[in-house]
Amino acid sequence: MQNSRFIKSMTVIAASIAIMGTSQIANAADTIKVGVLHSLSGTMAISETALKEMALMTIDEINKKGGVLGKQLEPVVVDPASDWPLFATKARQLLSQDKVAVTFGCWTSVSRKSVLPVFKELNGLLFYPVQYEGEELEKNVFYTGAAPNQQAIPAVEYLMSKKGGSAKRFVLLGTDYVYPRTTNKILRAFLHSKGITDADIMEEYTPFGHSDYQTIVANIKKFAAEGKKTAVISTINGDSNVPFYKELGNAGLKAKDVPVVAFSVGEEELRGVDTKPLVGELAAWNYFMSVKNPTNAAWIKEWSEYAKAKKLPTADKPLTNDPMEATYIGIHMWAQAVEKAKSTDTDKVIAAMAGQTFKAPDGFVVEMDPKNHHLHKPVMVGEVKADGQFNVVWKTPGPIKAQPWSPYIEGDDKKPDEPVM
Repeated sequence: MQNSRFIKSMTVIAASIAIMGTSQIANAADTIKVGVLHSLSGTMAISETALKEMALMTIDEINKKGGVLGKQLEPVVVDPASDWPLFATKARQLLSQDKVAVTFGCWTSVSRKSVLPVFKELNGLLFYPVQYEGEELEKNVFYTGAAPNQQAIPAVEYLMSKKGGSAKRFVLLGTDYVYPRTTNKILRAFLHSKGITDADIMEEYTPFGHSDYQTIVANIKKFAAEGKKTAVISTINGDSNVPFYKELGNAGLKAKDVPVVAFSVGEEELRGVDTKPLVGELAAWNYFMSVKNPTNAAWIKEWSEYAKAKKLPTADKPLTNDPMEATYIGIHMWAQAVEKAKSTDTDKVIAAMAGQTFKAPDGFVVEMDPKNHHLHKPVMVGEVKADGQFNVVWKTPGPIKAQPWSPYIEGDDKKPDEPVM
């Protein structure tokens, strides 16, 4: 009888374990895991923290509308801490352990280059939301930020125009890694095509986290004093922008004398800077918070309410910027593609992403190119205002197609305008 009771007890326990296991599997199947891979500490946290929060807001927005394929999205947030090898480790964790269906993340090109082999090996899907240097076209990546012809080239053309000041000399100043160096290689070739010689180009790089710009700004003043109208093209990334702009103000280097156009400075980066001495300095993006249209107004309102509800540290002054918009667009396009594919399978979603459209806060309906994994985006140049916002002084009539391979780099014209599948 004791054996009989023991067997019955073990049977009940086994059945309970089986039911619990089935329940856990069912619960796991009720959500779709989504990776968020942004630096929340270190030199890039100044820029990337807002993208993490925007990703969470967008996921929350989609979940309130019923989720994707009838399932709620479950964000899995990791912090690679501005450590480029750690980005690859965290990407592998998201794909192998957390089993995410997609990842939204990275800012610097060195972080993107770090994770690429992981996404290719494990056939994962990455949405990259920041302007970059081009010269890349990967099956496992969708680029929702700008290629050089959607930011860098138009910005320099503006500086060379009469309206932009008719610049004849250029300072190429950047953080020392792949994005600034490759972008400046493209820009140098572009300037050569316009008759600008190397004698009229100064190129300088500083490490991540650099904070002493006194000598560099003094050298810029000296270079600009040699006669021709001079402009600075800044590809400085992260928190180094704060001391750079402060030094510009300290040195009395004003926009009317030597304008600076930045490719990685937006509303968020200017949050900690006294912008009054910087009035008139320029930035080139595909979106500015100051753009007036109903879609942008509604998005800003949504973000402001979210920041206050979540008691974010920035809730007293909620800002939107270009990479936040690119994050928002990318997540929505991915959700639309999953619904179209009726699956989160990477290859099926990639196929369904072709030609996806979205009514963006920039005021346009933007399209994912049918072939080259890049968004068609408008281009805007904005002047810094005293309140840290931007006044748009020039923009394209509508979105333009990205050129991942620059026509100014020899041999690029022979590269295909679609990734190898």
